[in-house]
Amino acid sequence: MDPAYPEVFLHAMRFIGAGLAMIGAVGAGAGIGIVTSGAVQAMGRNPDATGTIQTNMILGIAFAEAVAIYCLAVALIIIFAA
Repeated sequence: MDPAYPEVFLHAMRFIGAGLAMIGAVGAGAGIGIVTSGAVQAMGRNPDATGTIQTNMILGIAFAEAVAIYCLAVALIIIFAA
């Protein structure tokens, strides 16, 4: 067995763990799509409320995007700090 095998194995496991940590970004992307779709439909049905709907849409997108940023932070910590 190669003496460098344990180091290579641990390095590979870090990348696999970081990839698994990024699975949460899929949910954030789906959430952003659902929020935007609902907001556009609501604006189409009631154009007078566009300002309120758009404000709430942007707030919802920001909260969904925060989840993706947390996933990215965890993945980077796994890769570089572990």
